[in-house]
Amino acid sequence: MHMADGLLSPEVGVAMWAVTAGATAYGIKKITDSDLSEKKLPVMAVSGAFVFAAQMINFTIPGTGSSGHIGGGILLAMLLGEFPALLTIASVLVIQCLIFADGGLLALGANIFNMGVIPCLIVFPIIRMFLKNSISKTKLSVSAFLGPVVALQIGAFGVVMETLLSGITEFPFKTFVALMLPIHLAIGVGEGIVTAAVVLFVWKMRSEIINSALFKQKIDEKVSVKKVTVIIGIVAVITGGVLSLYASSNPDGLEWSMEKTAGTSELKNSDKTHSVMSQIQEKLSILPDYDFKSQKENGTSASGIIGAGITFCLALGAGGIITYVKKKKNK
Repeated sequence: MHMADGLLSPEVGVAMWAVTAGATAYGIKKITDSDLSEKKLPVMAVSGAFVFAAQMINFTIPGTGSSGHIGGGILLAMLLGEFPALLTIASVLVIQCLIFADGGLLALGANIFNMGVIPCLIVFPIIRMFLKNSISKTKLSVSAFLGPVVALQIGAFGVVMETLLSGITEFPFKTFVALMLPIHLAIGVGEGIVTAAVVLFVWKMRSEIINSALFKQKIDEKVSVKKVTVIIGIVAVITGGVLSLYASSNPDGLEWSMEKTAGTSELKNSDKTHSVMSQIQEKLSILPDYDFKSQKENGTSASGIIGAGITFCLALGAGGIITYVKKKKNK
C-alpha cells in the first residue's frame, strides 16, 4: 500500500508530512524506559529488519489477479509497544523510499501515517484495552489476527481520502473505495495470520516481551531475549535473501485497484514539486525497485539482505539515541 507521488497533490503531501511528523514527535516524547530498555532495543532492531524483509514478499490473493504484503504495524506494536513500533515502521518506510524508491518521497508522510500511525497509535491501543485484564492464547490470537485487518481497512480508506482530497479525478471515490476496501480486507486476513503466528511464537518463547508491549512493563534484567532475537534475525535474513525471490508478481492491492478504476497503476504529474521530489529520490535510490540500477543481475536477494541490515542499524541507532537523550535529561 505504498503510495506513489502521483496520487497526491503537493498540498496534501505536505500536509500529511506535517501530520506524520507531529505524530512521530509525540511518539518519541511518550517513549519511556520500559519501552526502550536495554532488553527491548535488540528486539526493536530485529523486528524492524523482519518487517522490512517480510514486506518484500507479496502473496497472491486467489481469484483476483492481485497480491498483498504485510504492513507490520500491529506486529511491531504487539512486540514493542505503540511508540517504539511507530519509530520502527517509520524507519522501514524511510529506507524503502530513499534507497529502494518504493513509495514516493512526497507521499512518504502519507505512507507512514497509513501504515504506521493508524495501526500503532489508533488500533493498537484498542487491542491493549481488550487484553488489559487478562491474556490467553485465544484472546491474543484473535487480537493479533483482527488488528491488522482493521488497521488495513482504515489505512486503505485513508489512501482513498488522500487521493480524493488531492483532486485526482482519475479515481472516482465510489469506484475506488469499492475496490480498495474488499481487496485490502483479503490482504488483511493474510497479514493477520502472519501476525498471529509470530506473536504467539514470541509469547510462547518469551511472554515477557509481549507483556512489556501490552502493559508497559520493563523486562527484568535477568530475562534473556537473545534466543528470540537471534531466531527473528535469522528468519529476516532468510525471508529477505531467499523467500523474496518467490514473491508474487501480481500487482498489489493498491495497484490492482488503480488499474481496475482508471486502467493504469501509474500517474505522472509534471508540476515542479513532483519533478523535484522525483529527481531527489532518483539520485538517492541505489537499488530502485529492489534491483541493481544496471538490471543485468537480479538484485532481489541483495536488496532484501541489505535493506534488512540497514533497517536493523537505523532502528537500533534511533532507539539508542532516544534512550541516551532521555536518560541524560532525567539526570
